Amino acid sequence: MHNSRDLELILNSHIPIVVIESHEERRVLDILTRLVLKLAKPVFHWTITEGIERIDINLDSPAIHTEPTEALRHIKSGKKDALYVLADFHPYLDEPVHVRLLKDIALDHASTGSQIVLISHELELPPELQKYSAHFELSMPGKEELEKLIRDTANEWAKQNKGKKVHTNRKTLDAMIQNLSGLTVRDARRLIRNAIFHDGALSQDDLPNVMQAKYDLLNNEGVLAFEYETASFAEVGGLSKLSEWLMHRHDVFHGKIENKGLDTPKGTLLLGVQGCGKSLAAKAVAGVWNVPLLRLDFGSLYNKFHGESERNLRESLKTAEVMAPCVLWMDEIEKGIAVGDNDGGTSRRMLGTLLTWMAEKKSAVFIVATANDIERLPPELVRKGRFDEIFFVDLPKPDARRDIFQIHLEKRELVAKEFDLDLLVAASDGFSGAEIEQAIVSALYSAHALDETLQTRHLLHEIKTTRPLSVVMAEQIDGLRRWANERTVPAD
Repeated sequence: MHNSRDLELILNSHIPIVVIESHEERRVLDILTRLVLKLAKPVFHWTITEGIERIDINLDSPAIHTEPTEALRHIKSGKKDALYVLADFHPYLDEPVHVRLLKDIALDHASTGSQIVLISHELELPPELQKYSAHFELSMPGKEELEKLIRDTANEWAKQNKGKKVHTNRKTLDAMIQNLSGLTVRDARRLIRNAIFHDGALSQDDLPNVMQAKYDLLNNEGVLAFEYETASFAEVGGLSKLSEWLMHRHDVFHGKIENKGLDTPKGTLLLGVQGCGKSLAAKAVAGVWNVPLLRLDFGSLYNKFHGESERNLRESLKTAEVMAPCVLWMDEIEKGIAVGDNDGGTSRRMLGTLLTWMAEKKSAVFIVATANDIERLPPELVRKGRFDEIFFVDLPKPDARRDIFQIHLEKRELVAKEFDLDLLVAASDGFSGAEIEQAIVSALYSAHALDETLQTRHLLHEIKTTRPLSVVMAEQIDGLRRWANERTVPAD
């Protein structure tokens, strides 16, 4: 999108009020002042601190009318074909007199030609003014502009360091530009400067720091969690079919294969028994594909004010798109969009927002949704086409249990070969991965209390005294397995 051209089109459409929600007030003002010759009208700027002042030319005249009411009355009475840019006017839109004055200005537009541009970080017009207005969204800097920012910053560093060149290569430069996409010019410039002025280089080591800083800048509401460490499938016991499925789609997701017949992977739904590795698999997807992992906490999305929960979800999804390519992990999704009648329709609206985004998104955001209770998921979400595939994560088979024992023993710096894995695998039939790990932890404590080194007998004792979930909740798990038998793909 070309900001200058698109804003010019809106202003030339004779729309009385233009709303621009942006943190980049100076960038908007620069665009407007560059449009002066084409617009053929003076440009005035108002703030509560400085009042009204002309900005397209320097008149050195005193600013006037700092009070909002005075400013609007001045604009209304001026009968001048001019552009008035009101910055941070949103707190004053609750006053009926201000709404009426803005409406009067809008109604007089046909005779005066005057237009109002409202700039604020967040702004919602009263219903009376919406029919006289249009929204303009300032696009983020593109690849060319970001590369220019990097080169300008590198030249600045060189001037301060006796003409030395900033060390980098094309691959790192392209990756840096990708990581900076979606940020404002101001924020991108700051991150570039931090990276270059630290050591006079742009290296692969700078990329994770930039992504973390980018996430911190975008996630102001704290609804998304950035997972710093993502596991690889070497740390997941079993799930071989899911692993193979992901590897087949790796190059397409990263844009390394251009084939019109191959759609970009959208996401997968993981159903299954609690403790069998669904969450770990979500982390592993990001690790295998080497992309950031964002975790969406549906519990923190909900707000007591009408419409705020949906707005929180839209902002979170927008942040994920800016972080693309990435994996968006929606953990226990049924808790967020299970449709009910006791929440004023919020869950239904949340579901609608999510489904619309899933259908329309173009960015490389791969969804990994995990769920334990399939009956609480609405049919609109689980129908074919929403996700690329629905996998069922069952209790681990013998080979997977062997891998799980080995992984968790070695994770605690124990030699797996020193244990009778065949005996442990046979004894742990019906155990989930989480229950196997907990048996190892408990056995370690028991051995420590006896001042002994952990041995197979300690593990067997803990396994024998544990009642796994497959026994405690046998009926529910059997029912889940029957449901998944012909409706899902086994993950292992």
